[in-house]
Amino acid sequence: MFSGADPLELLLWYVVFLFSTTVHEAAHSWAAMKGGDMTAYMGGQVSLDPSPHIRREPFGMLVLPVLSLIVNGWPFGFASAPYDPYWAERHPKRASLMALAGPAANLALVVLSAGLIWLGVLVFRVLEAPAEIVGLSRVVVASGEGFWEAVAMMLSIMFALNLILAVFNMIPFPPLDGNAVMTLFLGERRGQRWRDFTRRPGFSMLGLLLAWYLFSPVFAVIFRLALLALYPWELYR
Repeated sequence: MFSGADPLELLLWYVVFLFSTTVHEAAHSWAAMKGGDMTAYMGGQVSLDPSPHIRREPFGMLVLPVLSLIVNGWPFGFASAPYDPYWAERHPKRASLMALAGPAANLALVVLSAGLIWLGVLVFRVLEAPAEIVGLSRVVVASGEGFWEAVAMMLSIMFALNLILAVFNMIPFPPLDGNAVMTLFLGERRGQRWRDFTRRPGFSMLGLLLAWYLFSPVFAVIFRLALLALYPWELYR
């Protein structure tokens, strides 16, 4: 039943999950606030403090991630940011930008972690590309032992987990962010038709099932491309 991962790795997975999910939801909330919806702001969610996000979704932010870590060795959870549906109906483009803000924030963390990895590998020489990628916790490894091993693992998890969050949430099925982002490219009339179509009962569950089915092959390709961009001098097969 237990994953067998070492306690430090489990702790780092949860810390990075909590931070990354908080950033994702704070970005949604900030974009909504800038677009004129103060709902999340009034709830205290325009913040990198995880407390208001945990209070809103204690099961998805605390209980489920910890249980999935113990069982599988990686966290699975969920969170949400409140918004005014009447505001979203009146301002569909602003609502789409609000939806885009979450995955965009995760992508920014991917870029940040990649930059820190490059510094560790190319400038300070305390990190190095692994001989092969054997797991999401080993995107980069330490050149020696001790403190830098934990840093390498944390940066690896930051890079991989935020890439997962960005890719999964951009799949264009309800209730994921990508479904709302699609309306930016459909125009006002077709976008409204798409929103009406995907609001039908049962579509959220169907969308999650389809996204779960498609995610693995899609992410495998994107992860490989991300590694080639991270280490252009390496060839990962």
